[in-house]
Amino acid sequence: MTHNPNRSRMGAVERLMRQDTAIVLGGVGLIVLTAGWYTVAGIGMNMSAVEMTRMAGPIGAPMQMGGGAVWNAGYLVLIFLMWWVMMIAMMTPSAAPAVLLYVALKRMGPEKSRTALLSLLFLSGYLIAWAGFSAAATAAQWGMEATGLSDGPMMTIRSAGFAGLILLAAGAYQFSTLKTACLRHCQSPARFLAQHNHPGAWGAMRTGAAHGVYCLGCCWALMALLFVGGVMNLYWIVGIALYVAAEKLMPRAIWLVPATGAGLCILGVWLIAQAVFSTT
Repeated sequence: MTHNPNRSRMGAVERLMRQDTAIVLGGVGLIVLTAGWYTVAGIGMNMSAVEMTRMAGPIGAPMQMGGGAVWNAGYLVLIFLMWWVMMIAMMTPSAAPAVLLYVALKRMGPEKSRTALLSLLFLSGYLIAWAGFSAAATAAQWGMEATGLSDGPMMTIRSAGFAGLILLAAGAYQFSTLKTACLRHCQSPARFLAQHNHPGAWGAMRTGAAHGVYCLGCCWALMALLFVGGVMNLYWIVGIALYVAAEKLMPRAIWLVPATGAGLCILGVWLIAQAVFSTT
């Protein structure tokens, strides 16, 4: 009996494609671990996130460390990468259910031979949407440092009153109809995929990007709180990431979103009042 190398290769490919869930999960895990490690390491900054966390001061009163960096092209790219890598580490875990559901959907359809590839492209589209947020956050950080609202070295708001306004705005957004609509899509990936699934490689990225846009609409105000607690403060990074995951993965906890909104509003008003009375 002769050995057919082509048949052996085809059998190996078929076995590999049947393991698409493991491939996608491995890719997601590798992305999260790499982004998480890079975030903790400081993403190219002069200090690691651990050091920045240790040196963090109270809200609106960052530790004074002298002048900040010069915003040239290289530093602009570095800050953008800092935000994007941090968003990847924070948001990818809560997107995993949608990615795995996409794997199951593709496995049953006419594109089942490309399930792993299309699922990773879906995740890429999702992360590209968060690259858009990272660009906006970079511009906001640049603008706040230029106007003296943010401390450059510690990358946090230097005014308790302004920090209070950010908290108040984030709390109010929790009650908005846009937040509710976007969160509904994030909590129901099956319904989202039924409405937005597109064929092919470009369709996979397009579907992932659409899911990312809904997720961004749900979470952008919460991510803005990093300016309040410190962009590289690990307590705030982990805390916000865990809360975002809870919002998405606990749809029956209908009290969570309004309770968080009320808490943020109360804290924001308290900081604003504190800033007002301290100047009188």
